[in-house]
Amino acid sequence: MKAEQILNRYITFFEEKGHHRIANSPLVLVNDPTTLFTSSGMQALIPYLLGEVHPAGNRLVNVQNCIRSQDIEEVGDNRHTTFFRMLGNWSLGDPARNASHSDAGGYFKEKQLPWFFEFLTDNEKGLGLDPQRLYVTVFAGNDQVPRDEESIRIWKNLFNEQEITAEVIDDAESNGMQDGRIFTYGVTKNWWSRSGVPDNMPVGEPGGPDSEVFYDFGTPHDEAFGEHCHPNCDCGRFMEIGNSVFMQYQKQSDGSFKELPQKNVDFGGGLERLAAAKNHNPDVFTTDLYSNIVATIEEVTGKSYADHKVQAHMRVIADHLKAATFLMIDGVVPSNKEQGYVLRRLLRRAAVKMHQLKGSLPPVSAFQTIIDAVLETEVRLDERINQDKEREHISPLLDEELSKFAKSLDMGLKILEKTESISGKVAFDLFQTYGFPFEITEELVKQKGKSVSFEEFNAEYSKHKELSKTASSGMFKGGLADQSEATIMGHTATHLLHQALRDVLGSHVHQSGSNITSERVRFDFNFDRKLTEEEIKQVEAIVNEKIKANLPVHFELIPTKEAHDMGAIGLFMDTYGEKSKIYFIGPKEGSNDKPYSIEFCGGPHVDFTGELKSFKIIKQDNLGKGLKRLYGIVG
Repeated sequence: MKAEQILNRYITFFEEKGHHRIANSPLVLVNDPTTLFTSSGMQALIPYLLGEVHPAGNRLVNVQNCIRSQDIEEVGDNRHTTFFRMLGNWSLGDPARNASHSDAGGYFKEKQLPWFFEFLTDNEKGLGLDPQRLYVTVFAGNDQVPRDEESIRIWKNLFNEQEITAEVIDDAESNGMQDGRIFTYGVTKNWWSRSGVPDNMPVGEPGGPDSEVFYDFGTPHDEAFGEHCHPNCDCGRFMEIGNSVFMQYQKQSDGSFKELPQKNVDFGGGLERLAAAKNHNPDVFTTDLYSNIVATIEEVTGKSYADHKVQAHMRVIADHLKAATFLMIDGVVPSNKEQGYVLRRLLRRAAVKMHQLKGSLPPVSAFQTIIDAVLETEVRLDERINQDKEREHISPLLDEELSKFAKSLDMGLKILEKTESISGKVAFDLFQTYGFPFEITEELVKQKGKSVSFEEFNAEYSKHKELSKTASSGMFKGGLADQSEATIMGHTATHLLHQALRDVLGSHVHQSGSNITSERVRFDFNFDRKLTEEEIKQVEAIVNEKIKANLPVHFELIPTKEAHDMGAIGLFMDTYGEKSKIYFIGPKEGSNDKPYSIEFCGGPHVDFTGELKSFKIIKQDNLGKGLKRLYGIVG
């Protein structure tokens, strides 16, 4: 079964259960400074999971492109990737859990678990997986929240219907499989909240148990991973293929948990892993999501993927160039900061692995050939991709970045040639400054008949990782958009700024990105030259005029086509569904004037522009390639 068949079957399956398909969000979420990338389908839905009304209703399904840059150094085994597709379905609220539901109503465990099990095992509508190879995990309970007996009961019934004995195993890490089918784990494995485990959750935050499904590939247990094998073992026998999160509880002021009257279901399952399970092969790089890309790497390098010595290198190249391709498609350019730094790191790590495979860095055209294979593979799964257009956009970025890195690589090699004694610190400096992995340094030093201490290198690397972790800890909160008053004001300011720029520079100007924190507003837009001081003053004056007018701000859920017809503007307008959330700024009540701003946006915003008090542009940057960036402060 091809990947697009799995994707289409999943969407169709849940559409037939009353779900409405929603669009794929961009990899860099608009107006969310708390995370670098979209790493799950849930991130863009946070406001709706917390109670806002979604334009498409309360049963949703989609496929979401995701990047998890935290996993970059895990890539190389048979299952980790930085880029992946998450299949997701949601129930936003459960207003009548104990009553009969209409097809459009909310649902909870009693429907979610049987539906996913049906999708996995049904031959006609789903994947037709052997139920004997499926194992599940549920929340074991703790002092604050009881064991998830409801999920256990549902899973027992489902397995019994398949004539599979469904024994429950507690503490599997210590006791092993014991012919079990349902396994209980604690808060680190089977609990979800925005803040992690229950003890870390602030008062009022929702959270709840989750239930994961694992596929058994039947490979022998590697004792290096512990005495006992169990679904959460890392030996490779089991692979998680889906996780149903149940937003069921809310933390109280005394530390206890109270059941929520409105409950949400948040499901996610990786397409790559579902394809691996369907193929009964734990190597995701053998699925059709990667097979053509890997074959192209074989052609470019003259190496065979069947050679286990080179598999890890080829997996890194395939994953990193696929992830880099999607980042560039979504507007990220290589740089030394934030998203651009991750893109740079992906491209350079892929280049180093190519160097290791070939003994030298191949021309940029070799990388372009692999990216062509990525586009050829992905156009089947992502209707947004236009191969010729994307190639035209990506080629100059690739050429500039890899040409620059080739010079760095040469400089690093010269340093190695000149340096008599290579300490672990020098090895780390080469890694940090020039992108040399330790293995290349070690190999080149070994050719001189010398050695380099991995322990010293690792000590320097560990210090760097700890500093990086501390510095960027605020960037990995799971995509939880900042809801502070200052940030909400910043959201509204970007709408005024967007329209003011169009007023001054022309209606061809449109937003290409934004980032809002409580300290400042950052706004990216298309324009082919630097703004003059006079133009900046004009834009500021218009924004402040609209603030002083204290215009009302409100949203409406209206048909997307109608929004386009009335001139609504916004980022990624082609990704909205049948209905969209449109924010209007102005006119004043009783006035016959037109709204000043009509924009696609998920919110939140102030009620009146006067709450912003004032707006000032403090900096202008040139992003190159016809893109400009403005920084502003509100209040």
